[in-house]
Amino acid sequence: MGKTWLVREFGQANFEKTAYVTFQENLGMMAVFAGSLEPQRLLEAIEVDTGVRIDPQNTLVVFDEIQECPRALTALKMFNEQCPGLAIVAAGSLLGVALHQGISFPVGKVEHLDLYPLTFTEFLLATGDSALVELLKKRDFSLITAFREKYIDALKRYYFIGGMPEAVQLYVDKGDYQAARDVHQRLLYDYEHDFSKYAAGDLAERIRLVWDSAPAQLAKENRKFIYSALKPGARARSYEVAIQWLVDSGLLLRVNRVIKPGLPLKGYQDIGAFKLFLLDIGLLGAASGLQVSTLIQGNGLFSEFKGALTEQYVCQQMLAENRLRPYYWSADNSRGEVDLLYEQSGDIYPVEVKAEENLRSRSLKAFVDRYPLTKAIRISMADYKEQDWLTNIPLYAVSTLARTD
Repeated sequence: MGKTWLVREFGQANFEKTAYVTFQENLGMMAVFAGSLEPQRLLEAIEVDTGVRIDPQNTLVVFDEIQECPRALTALKMFNEQCPGLAIVAAGSLLGVALHQGISFPVGKVEHLDLYPLTFTEFLLATGDSALVELLKKRDFSLITAFREKYIDALKRYYFIGGMPEAVQLYVDKGDYQAARDVHQRLLYDYEHDFSKYAAGDLAERIRLVWDSAPAQLAKENRKFIYSALKPGARARSYEVAIQWLVDSGLLLRVNRVIKPGLPLKGYQDIGAFKLFLLDIGLLGAASGLQVSTLIQGNGLFSEFKGALTEQYVCQQMLAENRLRPYYWSADNSRGEVDLLYEQSGDIYPVEVKAEENLRSRSLKAFVDRYPLTKAIRISMADYKEQDWLTNIPLYAVSTLARTD
């Protein structure tokens, strides 16, 4: 997600000095933290390692790849209590996994910031389309509709390039789709190598099976995760830990089924039924073999995988852009489904996701009739439209779905 770049940029913009420590293959600093965690002792070692004289008034201390040194996570409590004026940023990969390995974490002493791939609006900013972002912020749907072709063209590119920072940067610098796809392939390769690095033997193999299965599971018309698709005879109890590992690592997003739209939605989860989405739409395309040539085939891109890309996109934006936790609903007899649900300010919103301009919403209408709720939402390629029971929001305007600012 560009964590290292971000913390360095933050330090340069807001502090006179940055003392940057990475624990990646830094045996000397790991040995230091293996001893006493007395803050002054650690600060002296950090000064030696970085060559930066630390002044709490003007110095940012950065611990990068902190998952490689669990004792550094534990030390954050000591720093918080004994050096409250010192600014420290700790960044790490797979922290959700690392924290399950018996590491003492300073609960209540650390503020958390989860980083996600660039959202569509951030992609627009990165590619120089800030004016389009301003229209979305203002929710000026008359002008948004007037420039729909520009939005659609940008959305097609985002579907392919996704939001991984390096892939976006290469596209911005070179206009090269293949260079972006090469980044995706390298990341997919690196993730698979991390499985065996952070998980032992049989678990690593099960993680790999779940990871490899995710794109094909999404390509099904019913995107519910099916264990038997992993291998013949596969059962939930054998793969639950592998799935949770991938969710904790941030590589997969789990969208659970709810049995009914009650508040809070989390209280009505059916944890045995769920969909698994990847962390980024560009990575999903790469893992599925989506070709660059698809970009020039009109709106065909938006119907690939029977809408899987589109549902991935909407889930990704809801989580990163709007900070909304998505769920889905399906009838017990499997004769009706609502793609997504979310709750906000005490209301529940059922959401239907359409890859194109198809405006038929029979399942959503039946759901609203069965559960009288706040107006339902359809997200599609059609223009913004208010109806008695439903609001249609264009796919490229998902950022307007819920205002959190």
